[in-house]
Amino acid sequence: MNLSVEILVRRARLLDVAALPSVERSAAEAFRATAHGWVADDGVTESEVYPPMVFAGSLWVAEAAGEIIGFVSSNTTPDALHIAELAVAMPYQRRGAGMRLMQAAIEAAQARGLPAVTLTTFRDVAFNAPFYRKLGFAVLDAPPPRLQAILAAEQARGLENRCAMRLVA
Repeated sequence: MNLSVEILVRRARLLDVAALPSVERSAAEAFRATAHGWVADDGVTESEVYPPMVFAGSLWVAEAAGEIIGFVSSNTTPDALHIAELAVAMPYQRRGAGMRLMQAAIEAAQARGLPAVTLTTFRDVAFNAPFYRKLGFAVLDAPPPRLQAILAAEQARGLENRCAMRLVA
């Protein structure tokens, strides 16, 4: 695998959906070195979740040498573009793909006139909350009801030490 190839970020197409589970599995391997190692063995997002995101223009992929190596999925809410997931295959992590994927989502929120980009993430994982802080996201001490509901659902799944973050678009 040539890791020095150029990374292209673009809106996802339906044909890209088949590659996303393997990217998600690979990306999750990074959690093995954290207190949340079980995440690496957790299931991946069901494929039927992605086509509506493709049609809504809310799913972007990172491609290197014709291979999908990362993606960011989102949903549009009345007050924000909400990031559902950011995943970059393990061999391509820390090479700028995640930052470029997030920039595509942020630019889309701005183009749509949305006031913010939101997400939920682990507070204590270096490639989670600290990464998003570098992009300008801030932890919400009092998340709005929509984000509180997401955090509660995540906690029910066993995800602990989570926070909601927001970036003014």
